[in-house]
Amino acid sequence: MWTAVACAASLALATAAPTKSAPKAPVAKPAAAKPAEARPQETKPVDATPAEARPAVTPAVRALVERVQAFYEKTRDFTASFQQDYAYHGSKRTQRSTGTVRFKKPALMRWEYAAPSKKSFVLTGDTVYALDAEAQLLTIANLDTNQLSAAVTFLWGRGNLLVEFDIRVLDCSSCQGTLLELTHRAKDPRFRLLRMEVDPATAQVTRSIVVDPDGSENAITFKDLNPNAGVEDAAFKLQPPEGTQVQDFRKKGP
Repeated sequence: MWTAVACAASLALATAAPTKSAPKAPVAKPAAAKPAEARPQETKPVDATPAEARPAVTPAVRALVERVQAFYEKTRDFTASFQQDYAYHGSKRTQRSTGTVRFKKPALMRWEYAAPSKKSFVLTGDTVYALDAEAQLLTIANLDTNQLSAAVTFLWGRGNLLVEFDIRVLDCSSCQGTLLELTHRAKDPRFRLLRMEVDPATAQVTRSIVVDPDGSENAITFKDLNPNAGVEDAAFKLQPPEGTQVQDFRKKGP
């Protein structure tokens, strides 16, 4: 159902994931996720490609993308089950994961991985939480949603896909819907391009594929889609088990 779920997972969560080790973390008691701290707004990269050099979006593609954007602008929340297949570039290895996802405006998202291992990823405003239940580890980091691409933010009523991306239709004999390819005009370093399979009857996205800079592909297929399901805010509060270690990478102070 939702269009940029793969971006939210691989852009929002992976972008916020810390890359360096931290000192031994304190033990956490069961608690709900705290509100995000305010962060100063930064400047997005500017598209330097001249307008006349960009490929033209066909009227049919424009109409479909506008319908997709309009659908998600009126979607308040949703639930779905998902299957994620991550294909590593340069090898034949593909990692498959399954679980459920919940989304609610503005900027609330929860991914519950059931297999191959239980993990939880929660985005609440400008803070992202990653809970590995088996490792008993909770990681917390800042995520400035002002810096996210329209591939994510248009779900929250911000941004415009037709402004930020060059978009075309790809041939796909195995697709049940229309496969769109979106290339970011500002050359976002977090991903090479994005593909969306859209149901032309409903304008919902049933599959999303993010191609990483190294060529690896993160594909997520959605089932049991339920828009405007009335998801409560409490669904986005983590309750880590007692004894869970906490690694907090959020910036403290100015």
